[in-house]
This record gives sequence, structure tokens and C-alpha cells, in this order.
Amino acid sequence: MKKISLLAASAVFVLCSCMTGANGGNMGNVLGSILGAATNTNTIGNILYDVIGYNKLSQADLVGNWSYYQPGCAFTSENLLAKAGGHIAAQRAKEEMAPTYQKLGISANNTYFQFSEDGRFTGKVDGQTLSGTYTFNPNDQSIQMKTLLLNLKGYVNRNPQGISLLFESKKLLSVLQTVAAISGNSTLNTVGELTKNYDGLRIGLDLKR
Repeated sequence: MKKISLLAASAVFVLCSCMTGANGGNMGNVLGSILGAATNTNTIGNILYDVIGYNKLSQADLVGNWSYYQPGCAFTSENLLAKAGGHIAAQRAKEEMAPTYQKLGISANNTYFQFSEDGRFTGKVDGQTLSGTYTFNPNDQSIQMKTLLLNLKGYVNRNPQGISLLFESKKLLSVLQTVAAISGNSTLNTVGELTKNYDGLRIGLDLKR
């Protein structure tokens, strides 16, 4: 806990230092507030959820019904999070994905999953039914999901409200194209563009019970 807390605080400190040098003292006051927030216990608690596998789940934690409530994203390691602006980049990616998801029609009413103890899952994404089998690896928090049309490796990450189901951006794009039976849609292509500059960021769906 202490290690990643210091990394998170250091990352924001570096960002603040760089931006203060470029924009002068007034900007420093604003960024000082950001630094203060980043060293706040509650904020640091949220930052910890930005790293896949830091708060590990078991398969028993995964079992149950989960509904979409917002875009999800997390970094694959502490080192990537610790880069200047790592937490801010993750939050920005969520903000950028939200209107794209809305255009696709993804909502709590039409996007949800049910994971069973026997390794099967059912659900819908944008109203399109998915069902098949899954294998969860508690060591690296990876999940392999197989349907008739898809064979995907993703990650499950704990978040303050529940879990996140996350993929590489290209794989998420494949999911959306398959379930919606759409190819070359400009809105869908935007999903693939969102994280190309965010090294090690995985994106997907935040889910809650």
C-alpha cells in the first residue's frame, strides 16, 4: 500500500512541477490542489484501483450478476501508473469513452453479465446476447471468454463499486463490432483510437451488482 501510494503521489508531483514551470505561479496554485488531493487517503484509495491486480479477486468474487454503469480502464502495472499523469490519463480516457459508449447505445438496461460457478457466462452488450464459457486466472486476474464467434482474453479488475471487465482497445473494438454486427463504423473506430497513446492501459466496462 505504501509503495504504490508514494508512486501515485510522486507521479502527480512530477506532473505539477512540469506544468508549473511551463505556465507560471498561478497555475502552480491550481496544481498544488491537485497534488493535495492525490495525497489524500480517499483519492489514493481510488488510484490503487487504476492498477490491474492490485486488489485481487477470486473466481467466487466474480460469480453473480453485473450491470454496466460507466466506461472502465486500468493500467497493467504500477510502473505505468507511476508515470507523470498516469491516474489523470486513466480518468481522461474514461471521460473520452463515455460519449462514444452513449452513441453506441450502451447502458445498464442493455449491457450486463452473469458469471456462474461452473465456468459459464451469459449476458448482453448493447442488447446483443453473448453466452459461452470463461476461465479465470486469479494469479494475473486474466479472463478467457469463449463464445461461438469470439475467443477473447481480458482482465477483471476490482473497482470501488464492483468490477471492471477490461481488454486491449483493439479487442474491445472487435467485441463491439461483433455484437453489433457493424464494420467500419466511425464511432466504433474511435474506441480503437482512444488509448493508442496510453501505454499499458486496458479499457472496457465498469460493472456493479
